[in-house]
Amino acid sequence: MKFVKVSEWNDFIHTVDGCKGEVWLESPRGDKYVLKSLFSRCLALGKLLDEHGDELELFCQFKEDENRFLKYFHEHPDVI
Repeated sequence: MKFVKVSEWNDFIHTVDGCKGEVWLESPRGDKYVLKSLFSRCLALGKLLDEHGDELELFCQFKEDENRFLKYFHEHPDVI
């Protein structure tokens, strides 16, 4: 799932924190930002706010976690 922008950061972080498995963003260059890590989350925030934030793609370890993000995207359609 690719991002256009992230709105409602609190909902986004709450969704990440509710996931059972790993959740990460990947850049086209292969940079991986694991969103369960506070340090990596801060780096990802900077990248999402950067002019190339729309190049980041979201991945989830488990299908059930993907469903959490599908709900988030449904509630915030401006994100994708």
